Amino acid sequence: MKIKDIVNRDIVNLTNCEHEPIHIPGSIQPHGFLLAIGQEDFNIHYCSGNTSDFIGFSFEQLLGKSFTEAFGNENAALLEQYVGVLKKGPDSPLKLNLNGCSLQCMLHQSEGQYVLEAEPDVAGSIDVVDVYEQTAQFLSYMNNTTTLKELCDLVAKGTRDITGYDRVMVYRFDKEYNGEVFAESCADNIEPFLGLHYPHTDIPAQARALYMKNLLRMIADIHYKPVPIYTIDDAPNKNLDLSLSILRSTSPIHVEYLQNMGVGATMTISLIHRGRLWGLIACHHYSPKNLTPEVRLAAQLQGQFITSQIDVRQSNEEYDVARKSNIALEKINAFELPPIAESFKIISVSPELLKLCNAAGVSLMVSGKIYKTGLAPSDENIKAFSDWLMAYSNDSTFHTDKLINFVPDMKEICENISGIIYHSLGNGNSIIWYRPETLTEVNWAGNPDKAIVKDSNGLHPRNSFNLWKQIIKCRSKEWLQPELNAAANYAHILQKQISMQLLSQEQEKYRKLNETLTETNAELENINWISTHDLQEPLRKIQLISSKMMYKGTDFTDETIESLKRMNTSANRMQTLLVDILKYTRIKYSEEAFETINLSGILNEILEEIHEILQEKNGIVHASPLPTVRGIPFLVKQLFSNIILNSLKYAAAERSPVITISAQEIQITNLYSKNKPAYAIRFEDNGIGFEQQYADSIFNIFTRLHGNTEYNGSGVGLALCKKIMQTHGGSISAVGVPGKGSTFTLYFPVNSHE
Repeated sequence: MKIKDIVNRDIVNLTNCEHEPIHIPGSIQPHGFLLAIGQEDFNIHYCSGNTSDFIGFSFEQLLGKSFTEAFGNENAALLEQYVGVLKKGPDSPLKLNLNGCSLQCMLHQSEGQYVLEAEPDVAGSIDVVDVYEQTAQFLSYMNNTTTLKELCDLVAKGTRDITGYDRVMVYRFDKEYNGEVFAESCADNIEPFLGLHYPHTDIPAQARALYMKNLLRMIADIHYKPVPIYTIDDAPNKNLDLSLSILRSTSPIHVEYLQNMGVGATMTISLIHRGRLWGLIACHHYSPKNLTPEVRLAAQLQGQFITSQIDVRQSNEEYDVARKSNIALEKINAFELPPIAESFKIISVSPELLKLCNAAGVSLMVSGKIYKTGLAPSDENIKAFSDWLMAYSNDSTFHTDKLINFVPDMKEICENISGIIYHSLGNGNSIIWYRPETLTEVNWAGNPDKAIVKDSNGLHPRNSFNLWKQIIKCRSKEWLQPELNAAANYAHILQKQISMQLLSQEQEKYRKLNETLTETNAELENINWISTHDLQEPLRKIQLISSKMMYKGTDFTDETIESLKRMNTSANRMQTLLVDILKYTRIKYSEEAFETINLSGILNEILEEIHEILQEKNGIVHASPLPTVRGIPFLVKQLFSNIILNSLKYAAAERSPVITISAQEIQITNLYSKNKPAYAIRFEDNGIGFEQQYADSIFNIFTRLHGNTEYNGSGVGLALCKKIMQTHGGSISAVGVPGKGSTFTLYFPVNSHE
């Protein structure tokens, strides 16, 4: 059997202390001993090297044995019973008699082991009943306190009365884990530490993490010699996690730090609030001092008193601030404001807006315009600052009392302003409250910039804790939670008001546009009337006179007759254009009621009307059954007629025109709806076709792809088709292949206008 110790011998100094594995030192303090018993086999796997000092058995004698074999059935039964209630968190230590030695034992689990830590049972020590009596008395005193400071003062005194330490401090952390002695009770003959601050480097991150796990730590004698822990397992890197141990050996750097302070013994109790290490109850004694488990329990209860009351006491202290903020919020919400931009100016100059969160200035930016009062940057700087804040906060919210830490380049702003509350109001709008710099004097226990000293042996923790005064600049008064809450509440209300303001502006804008549109439509209607009625009379006269001159004139030369023909042709084309324009505008202003239309019936009427044209062109129309839709009959008839006649007009010279008409119900998706049912009516011909790049433009009014010498037309026909489909809530599309033909598809909504 090979026995070895698990002492962690990695070299630790102040250059790497933040990485020191303080939870696995492989050693303990000597005022007790440690056994680690396997949860599966109940054998002793680990043993501290000082067991013989307490129970007469050496670690060599104990390692590898079962607990029963080493200490008998009675003790084994007591231990198993204690293990059974371990998960419930026993309030008192387990009392055992091992080899004639009365012991008080604490037990915890670690990596498959039951870690048993034993200390001598001191005769005459207080028991749990005494602890609860003292606790009840303390509670009566606690109820007479109102502020958190009063409570912490009471806890410091109560803890010192119970434990007998020379000094008891309630140590509070800030956001960066710098510590402050918030409350203190100490002996008359020692210098008080009340109000002193300590840098966060004094308690590194991994130590704070252990304080979160193990709520009570104690060093009985700073000058102790660590006792190694031994095991028979020779696996490499073997260790035992002592995070929850009361006897765990302390970091040598921390020991040196305490020795530099002249401390002889310590105890620390974690104060955890909302899942964060809020502070510590730190107890110092200037000579060695050990406490029984019962006294430690009583002291630990003091910490629980504080953490259970933090929210209540802080609420008491902040009540007046919250009350005043709420009054300001109620007053500003009571303003009767007009729904115009001027209302934001009224808000911005209201003193209630500053009282809301006790700010010295405020700026409001709405639609690019800035409203401000009190301490505030220039408009140009506010714009740049708001853009930065919007990006930094992800268009949300942000507050700080140390603005210079975030925008060191914005010197013009930081020159007068140190604290802000920012809230985005959406769409580039924002509100910002400002506070100026407030100079603060901080008393440090030693120069915080010289927490490390160097000598011939290397780096060490500082050995001076003399008062060091520091003036804190570029920092405003800290924003209290009620102030932040009031700012957030008002920002939410203001965002709604801005939305209503913008909506009102949009409504006014559209009202004016609608008036303009109505006037324009009236003018266009008048122009259309003139162009489609008044202009037709002169055209008819031109046509009549030119016709008479051509057919009755006998003295005209051939050149004159040809000119008269061209004039008559132009007049006819002009009349056709006016008629088409009339049709186009008639669609827009038609008030015909929608009816149920049988599209097959409409198609048959058209084919009968154009029978002679089909015969002349030798054209063929194939049509499958068409659906019934809701529409305006004469417009749908005009629509079908235009498309069929268009196919006949642009038929290929080398082949007879063939038009195939089919229908299919499909699902379409547009900007406003998904999977909307529609009827797709396709007109496919074998005409001359067109380039696909013109598939959209051919539906624009007066757009033609061919000259009048090739194909007659006004360029209104397909635009007319598009307008008719829009009137029916549908659409039209075209696909062309030059030399092969075209396909026009009409999309009628299913059950439209029902």
